[in-house]
Amino acid sequence: MQRKLDVNGLLIGRFQPFHKGHLAAVNFCLSKVENLWIGIGSSNKSNEKKNPFTADERKEMILSSLDSDILKRVKIYYIPDIGDHEKWTHHVDSIVPKYDVVFSNDDFTTNLYKKRGINVIEVPMLQRDKISGTNIREMIASENNWSELVPEGTKKLLLKINAKARLS
Repeated sequence: MQRKLDVNGLLIGRFQPFHKGHLAAVNFCLSKVENLWIGIGSSNKSNEKKNPFTADERKEMILSSLDSDILKRVKIYYIPDIGDHEKWTHHVDSIVPKYDVVFSNDDFTTNLYKKRGINVIEVPMLQRDKISGTNIREMIASENNWSELVPEGTKKLLLKINAKARLS
């Protein structure tokens, strides 16, 4: 797919926290589309083991990790869980502007969108064995060196909010 001015993409993730794999995914998506809608999934969940950070904290992680040229082409939306898989993609459509392609590595998300005939592009994974939200959360909690796995903006926010205390 050639990059065109009229092509918008959608990338949904929990971003718990936003890490260098997510940053690579955003850059990959923007190499394919002009504008990218980033959906913060499970936006209605926080202070849980799997979802420790609030939607606002995750949005700040993303915004503080992207440079100004990229920020002009990105908009962030909150996507709450609604507990109904069949209606979920239509619920997403009620929140985000029109998009032409969905970027995902999640089989479940891919299948839901493909069922609707929506083009889905798989995003290459960056060091998936090491760079994952679960692994980073465990590293923060156990005081292992996690900071090289996240962009500087995410690192600053995680230190500011004392993520270690929240994850312990």
